[in-house]
Amino acid sequence: MAQEPSFFVLAYYHFTGIADPHQEVKAHKEFFKDRNITSRIYLSEQGINGQMSGKREDAEAYMNWLHANPLFETMPFKIHPHHENVFPRQTVKYRKQLVALDEDVDMNQTGKHISPLEWKELLEKEKRPLLLDVRNEYEWQVGRFDGAECPPCDTFREFKEYAENLKTQVNPEQTPIMMYCTGGIRCELYSSLLKKEGFKEVYQLEGGIINYGLKQGSEHWLGKLFVFDDRLTIPISQEPAPVIGSCYHCQTSNETYYNCANMDCNHLYLCCQTCVEKFLGCCCTDCQNAPRVRPYHHQDVHKPFRKRHHYFKDDLTSKQ
Repeated sequence: MAQEPSFFVLAYYHFTGIADPHQEVKAHKEFFKDRNITSRIYLSEQGINGQMSGKREDAEAYMNWLHANPLFETMPFKIHPHHENVFPRQTVKYRKQLVALDEDVDMNQTGKHISPLEWKELLEKEKRPLLLDVRNEYEWQVGRFDGAECPPCDTFREFKEYAENLKTQVNPEQTPIMMYCTGGIRCELYSSLLKKEGFKEVYQLEGGIINYGLKQGSEHWLGKLFVFDDRLTIPISQEPAPVIGSCYHCQTSNETYYNCANMDCNHLYLCCQTCVEKFLGCCCTDCQNAPRVRPYHHQDVHKPFRKRHHYFKDDLTSKQ
């Protein structure tokens, strides 16, 4: 019998006025002290945007601790069991913007939240709204809802220009929009931006793709979900979904991401096992010959989102 995963991975956000977010940062750090927790958590005057992983008992204690705070007592958590921590360290920081949009939006004018069940029902309508993926291009390349419009944006800041272009292509007053993102927070801002641009009927998936997978499974979903931690991609449910990603080098079906081993590149790309070995973990031959390349290890491909790496130190030690 398989052993039950002993860690929880939590995703959550909550918009609420925080008078002293720096104090909340300090309180988090104090709570995390001596607990088996890693995280990527941002707090601002707008609220909190968090992801964390920890031993089950520590994660449960954290959820109870936050819910005891009047600021966060109604905040929902999306929970995935896992076998280890998924972040490299504990990060709790103040950020002026919870999501980097660089645009003032009215948080009282967001889209209508619809449940995963309502979302599924909308997807199955013969004439459904325009389905919009508001994630970065490298996210939707490996997984998305069937039939989604996928903007070619590398950062969330680029979506403002996309919204301006969209209203020249469709009638904003007569075109209903249904939008989704990973956990829901980007839709909060982007739905408000679309309404600011004149779109009258805007729906957003409550809790994002994560919540849909937990509540409705993989129906209408293609591929895997990109996540910003060491897992990189995960299935949204236990139900199978077709592979839609392809290897950067040979174009075969693939859904495994790597960061280029050239530390001055660090390009995130999909790659099959044959090509990652052939190119020694690099995205191109030029990167293979670059001056700062992490040595490729068959048994331990470098983890994501690290521009510097311990391999250099390890290799020097092994040669002594």
